[in-house]
Amino acid sequence: MGEMELPTVREALPGDEAAWRRLWAGYTSWYKAHVPDDVTAATWARILDPGSAIFCRVAESDGHVVGFAVCILHAGSWVVDPICYLEDLFVDPGARGVGVGSALVQDLIDLGRSRGWARLYWHTQTGNEAARRIYDRFTAVDDCVRYQLVLT
Repeated sequence: MGEMELPTVREALPGDEAAWRRLWAGYTSWYKAHVPDDVTAATWARILDPGSAIFCRVAESDGHVVGFAVCILHAGSWVVDPICYLEDLFVDPGARGVGVGSALVQDLIDLGRSRGWARLYWHTQTGNEAARRIYDRFTAVDDCVRYQLVLT
């Protein structure tokens, strides 16, 4: 991609579907996960639905979508204001190292402050050193351990 301009982060739009799907395929491949096509289609539909708790921010550079953050806004039992869970963040491998991941996280921080969210949180794999280098710039890792029980 050569020298890239700093990314602009914005809400995902219907015209971003092809770019998002390309990046989504790279993301799920990185995790060695298979997400069925109907789930991917449902996720995209939820992203575009203003009544859905799921939303997506995309990073655009040189006119191309080069990253995304898929989030879920939810209520909590310890706070009154909404909580944002950053579930998925991915940057095109050709666009890494120029601040796209940091721009996506900073955008969510700024959005949350402007919209009155109580907090923003996310998870990553312990060995995901590249992502952790970005995340460590924003906050220290906490001591929580995640448990996951698959029900379907």
